[in-house]
Amino acid sequence: MAPPLIQLKDIALTFGGAPLFDGVELSVSAGDRLCLIGRNGSGKSTLLKIVAGLIEPDRGSRFVQPGATIRYLPQEPDFDGFKTTLAYVEAGLAPGDENYQAAYLLEQLGLHGDEDPANLSGGEARRAALARMLAPDPDILLIDEPTNHLDLTTIEWLESDLAQRKSAIVMISHDRRFLGNLSRSTAWLDRGVIRQIDRGFSQFEAWRDEVLAEEERDQHKLDRKIVMEEHWLRYGVSGRRKRNVKRLAGLHELRAQRRDYRGPTGSANLAAAEADKSGKLVIEAKGISKAWGDRSIVDNFSIRINRGDRIGIVGPNGAGKTTLISILTGALPPDSGSIRLGTNLEVATLDQHRDSLDARTSLAEALTGGRGDQVMVGGKPRHVIGYMKDFLFKQEQARTPLEALSGGERGRLMLARALAKPSNLLVLDEPTNDLDLETLDVLEEMLGDYEGTVILISHDRDFLDRVVTSVIAPEGDGKWIEYAGGYSDMLAQRGADLTRQPTKAAAETAAKAASSDSASKAPPSAPAPKRKMSFNDKHALETLPKTIAKLETEIAKLQAELDDPQLYAKDRAKFDKLSAALAKAHDEHQAAEHRWLELEMLREEIESA
Repeated sequence: MAPPLIQLKDIALTFGGAPLFDGVELSVSAGDRLCLIGRNGSGKSTLLKIVAGLIEPDRGSRFVQPGATIRYLPQEPDFDGFKTTLAYVEAGLAPGDENYQAAYLLEQLGLHGDEDPANLSGGEARRAALARMLAPDPDILLIDEPTNHLDLTTIEWLESDLAQRKSAIVMISHDRRFLGNLSRSTAWLDRGVIRQIDRGFSQFEAWRDEVLAEEERDQHKLDRKIVMEEHWLRYGVSGRRKRNVKRLAGLHELRAQRRDYRGPTGSANLAAAEADKSGKLVIEAKGISKAWGDRSIVDNFSIRINRGDRIGIVGPNGAGKTTLISILTGALPPDSGSIRLGTNLEVATLDQHRDSLDARTSLAEALTGGRGDQVMVGGKPRHVIGYMKDFLFKQEQARTPLEALSGGERGRLMLARALAKPSNLLVLDEPTNDLDLETLDVLEEMLGDYEGTVILISHDRDFLDRVVTSVIAPEGDGKWIEYAGGYSDMLAQRGADLTRQPTKAAAETAAKAASSDSASKAPPSAPAPKRKMSFNDKHALETLPKTIAKLETEIAKLQAELDDPQLYAKDRAKFDKLSAALAKAHDEHQAAEHRWLELEMLREEIESA
């Protein structure tokens, strides 16, 4: 077994008098793909900072293999002191690193390098931070919520890039599809300790449920044992004083064990306050169009939305998703075409801009509107503390200012505000941002039970597959098409993945959405500059077939060894080693084929232009 590149032993850390970790151990070896899972507030980001060497624990040791390079992606990158995005990315390079990688990755991620960091949007800041992390091609990548603020275009580009890298990766993410596609092992941070399995995230939830069920059984056995011991001490033979004293001490230990037990955090109690039913027809759009300047956002789009439909809207940042949803709900008039809204509509909206509230406002004030201690939920008053607990807030957080809340807590707050209003039409803009996996599950169940209609914007592919009944996707030049089913169904019907559009093109689209510039007024006769493949792309296109052939040979060899029916019994260690090598080879083979197909399609597109 290869020595670890980085290893934590017996890590302990206390915040505010309460232990966050106690005895945590973690090991990362070359080529590992480890996802770090845990509830909001469990300390995942803090532990990743300890791994990165940014925080010193109260106890324990951190070992890093001499010469190993580490790059860390924080949730909030610090651009202080940098005049351009290129300067920011180049500052992350080590001596001997190739400078061209900084400009190359910025270009791939849709940035030019001359942007002022002070003026970056959330998505642009995240892409610049990704370029800084990836440019050195380090031995270990530590990534904290890499998909935050990214559109589907960039998320799938990032997945493809990471799949091809040799770096070990430790990742924190609430994007289940992202974790399922990249991870090979899982570390579950729960109540201050880590449990680890050599299986990817796709098998985590079933394993977690087994662990919690076993834990519940153990606690039930402990309760029964305490009752039996108490009964014996009351009614058992009292002649043997030493034996009684020993059993009494044992009972005290059992009670202490029960008292010190920290049960799992409960699930949020999400429930939408439903208004009376709307009419069967909720929204009917006929031939609607909208343009900003010379750019068409929506062009001749028609749709009929009935009561109970769940509509997902997807597309790159800047494609016009929020504009489309505003037109459909009557908040923004179209330039042409007609919108017909159904009868008895009651709309509740969740805005993606969670910083719209005063950061100095307390949690209770944000829920009550600053009026007493009652929240109007479905038109009926509820005490704010009880309503807070439904969304996993503690009583002592009532006076906590919003600026002190984590991203996940702010997400739950915005959901609490939106769901308190009686509605039969929910309009949700990025509802899954920063929510932990358990809260996502409850949100999905709530939307499944909701009797009204749902229209949502999301970049979470797994969430879309589980929730929506149809997907509206952009086709370019203001054209939008509705596809039946979830996100995966849309891809199958479309025959091409909308997220395989070049990231640079998507970013330029977003820039055009924000403002109309003189370039859009260029005469139609001016030919577009001919696209070219980069040096890296050409090199990869030439060498990938050899890599694929080599991997196929390796897979065949490994499979032949594993076909020996006696191998497991004779040499379990060798069987496990070969199985792991075969799984890794299959992953690399799939990634190489996928990358070669992308590049071949790009080459054909350029040659046919």
